Amino acid sequence: MLTAELRLPAVVFVSLALFWLAGCGSNGTHVCPLSSASSCCGPGNSACPIGPQFLFAAGYNGQLSGFPINPGTGGLGTPFSTPGPANSFGMAAFNGFLYASNPVLSGVGSINGWSIDSMTGVLTALPGSPFGLGPLSLPGGLAMNSSAQVLYAADAGKVDAFKIDSMGAISPIPGSPFPAGSYLFLTIDPVNKFLFTSDNTPPGNVWAFTIDSTGALTDVPGSPFPTIPNHVGSTSPGEVVVDSTSSYVYVALLATNQIAAFSISPATGALTPVPGSPFNTGNGPFGLATAGKFLYVSNSLDGKIAGYSIDPPTGILTAVANSPFLIAGLAMTTDPNGQFLYTSSSSGILAFSIDPNTGNLTQIGSPPPSTGATALTFVQ
Repeated sequence: MLTAELRLPAVVFVSLALFWLAGCGSNGTHVCPLSSASSCCGPGNSACPIGPQFLFAAGYNGQLSGFPINPGTGGLGTPFSTPGPANSFGMAAFNGFLYASNPVLSGVGSINGWSIDSMTGVLTALPGSPFGLGPLSLPGGLAMNSSAQVLYAADAGKVDAFKIDSMGAISPIPGSPFPAGSYLFLTIDPVNKFLFTSDNTPPGNVWAFTIDSTGALTDVPGSPFPTIPNHVGSTSPGEVVVDSTSSYVYVALLATNQIAAFSISPATGALTPVPGSPFNTGNGPFGLATAGKFLYVSNSLDGKIAGYSIDPPTGILTAVANSPFLIAGLAMTTDPNGQFLYTSSSSGILAFSIDPNTGNLTQIGSPPPSTGATALTFVQ
């Protein structure tokens, strides 16, 4: 996207694990806070019901919108809003805080931050927000490393890394910014071990980094990796995502209307093209989202979303039945359990249930209004 699908990782701080587990209890009365729902109150844990869930959207209208989510159906409730960035290409949430990138064409970008009311989802601007990034900054996609409490921002040829304090304020970690590819998209694997960015330098590449315990980045040997080896011209790599098993990286190729796929070396983070990569998709691949064993691509110039199953041993993509779906989506995200998909559209935010066996999408309710959303994130 000119956005990045950024979901709340399931990894939590060891220092808080005992508190969260003790809080679950066995009487079914505890409601999980935003900071711990995914680990303390996982799916199927009836002794500790999941607390409120929200979808947040930012884009080109100077507003950040929030939508309550029905945890049973995945449907969206009545939206609320607060002033936000004039435009945004990325969002991330952590421990009751929400962040959105705020690129400015003059080159002095910032990151906006809010605290999230755990019951209502209402946002309150953090003291010091927006956090200015200085000259020659153009922050785009965001990703959250929950293990190190570090927020990453793709920023025009570099990756900014910020420590988050107990009040939600951010400050650069030692070594930041880290040189990276010249585009606005990045992702982190679910276990906070590797970070990947797309690079528009011909022929088009993916940069790979290892992440240490402080959140600092180190180039993976062999990085950057070409999206299509020996390709002539640029593939224009866009959004990049990692599958739920931390085994594969997928990248939208805007110039060739394809999806590049790589296997990840669990030891080094090095990338190897999977057999058959790149895979054809529709025109104008914009947003990517993974949900368990499925990958979804919003092909913006076709007004359709393509769905693929991911072969676990190889990472090979195979179109699911009924794909592409006649859904004019743009930015996309999914819930952490891979049950629901959300996408922005000209008619508002669309919600879909995902068939766990086939990957088929079924629309949930009518779309609540939201104008110009280019970044979405799910928070629970």
